[in-house]
Amino acid sequence: MTPFFDYHLPDHLVAQHPAARRDEARLLVVRRDTGTLEHRVFRDLPDLVSPGDLLVLNDTKVLPARLVGRREATGGRWEGLFLRRVDGLWELLCQTRGYAREGETFAVEPGPLRLVLRGRTADRHWLMEPDPPGEPEELLTRFGHVPLPPYIRKGADEAADRERYQTVYAAHAGSVAAPTAGLHFTSELLARLGEMGVPAARVTLHVGLGTFAPVKAADPADHPIHAEWCEVTPAAADAVNACKARGGRVVAVGTTAARTLETAATPPSPLGGEGSERSERVRGIHPFRGDTGLYIRPPYPFRAVDALVTNFHLPRTTLLLLVGAFAGPELLRHAHEEAVRHEYRFYSYGDAMLVV
Repeated sequence: MTPFFDYHLPDHLVAQHPAARRDEARLLVVRRDTGTLEHRVFRDLPDLVSPGDLLVLNDTKVLPARLVGRREATGGRWEGLFLRRVDGLWELLCQTRGYAREGETFAVEPGPLRLVLRGRTADRHWLMEPDPPGEPEELLTRFGHVPLPPYIRKGADEAADRERYQTVYAAHAGSVAAPTAGLHFTSELLARLGEMGVPAARVTLHVGLGTFAPVKAADPADHPIHAEWCEVTPAAADAVNACKARGGRVVAVGTTAARTLETAATPPSPLGGEGSERSERVRGIHPFRGDTGLYIRPPYPFRAVDALVTNFHLPRTTLLLLVGAFAGPELLRHAHEEAVRHEYRFYSYGDAMLVV
């Protein structure tokens, strides 16, 4: 594996809490044209973009998808992570001691929500029926916990996480993990950017469990990429295409926004032949709604994204491969070494990079 993909990180650099203020996180600016790095603070972002640029935000909303409770038959501890609703049942990733049989009931703490095991998927996820029935968002909001990754306080959430593990622009519920690059934005910072001529467009990608699955294959190309549901509305596509037309930069906020934009990107026409110059000039993105299985890894020809805001990601993950494809493997390796040397805070609640 290349060093950028399989780097070592001291445990004390894994952030356990967010910065006191969202925009007080540190920001490592990575310049691809010169190969240089610059140390800034996230609230400096208006100094690093230009009028005419466009921010693209992922407005997914994180569900309180983690459930804890006990098996009613034995009293044994049980824990589950809601993934999605399938034909009226809830698909969950669950763990408990012993083998649970169909028909067994699990009490969620605090009650009165109960879940009845009705079957299993091909990959051994549990299919459960909620009692009382109801919409997942409503029931999870009442009975669920914030689904923090295990490297943050071993997944134990606190009251403040309900707000801080959510972007200020979250709108559409469906994620089991936060689009973490967006956690650094405040409403005031977005307003400042808008006032200086850097508007924001919104796309949606619901972050799934597969996002954080480690790449175990010796060759990353052999990794089975996960699919995630995403949407680019006509208004968002128009905003991106207008930005391209005026010569601005499309700044993807997070790997999820980047994956969504590249999914919706129109492939460029083959070079040469009559009309090819015009095709290159007007290429852009189109509205899209559905699952994306796009796997971005080096080398990859980005068609929509011109700059990327991102956190520092876990080794051996597809998120890190995407950033390596955009920044370049060697430059990303150098950026990680510099971030460790200066003790940046890593992962979901950590600091950020701006790759331009």
